[in-house]
Amino acid sequence: MTGKKRVIAVIGGGQPSAKESRFAEEVGRELARQGAILVCGGLGGVMEAACKGASLQGGITIGVLPGDSRRAANPYVQIPVVTGMGYARNVVVVKSAQAVIAIGGSYGTLSEIAHALQNGIPVIGLNTWSLSRNGQQDNSMIPVQSPVDAVNRALDLISNE
Repeated sequence: MTGKKRVIAVIGGGQPSAKESRFAEEVGRELARQGAILVCGGLGGVMEAACKGASLQGGITIGVLPGDSRRAANPYVQIPVVTGMGYARNVVVVKSAQAVIAIGGSYGTLSEIAHALQNGIPVIGLNTWSLSRNGQQDNSMIPVQSPVDAVNRALDLISNE
């Protein structure tokens, strides 16, 4: 396993708040600084902001696209993966990663969080969903307060792989 790159998924909504966009871009920059590959859904919003940060920092970005066209990828996706799978591609995004960072998001993001947790992939939450079960807080997802904390936490969780 020596020399294998660490792969972190960044997930979030297509129409993020300004704060979520800033968070996503900083997460992308920090992933690139620390030598991790970013994988995402390849479209706009959080995905584009994260890819922008990573690309501008010299990192590698992979976009797993829902449709049939490479041209649908945001301009910062370096490696587009065309699936024609629609939302089913969410499973591919999270299963391609060793950890997931969720920023904001709607129900698509929530489905990715669920797929990751169900598959034992750690999820770090930054300004995103919180989970509860039977009225009790579910601590499966790890909440953080800053983009740097999100990246450090994700990388720490996979350092023993």
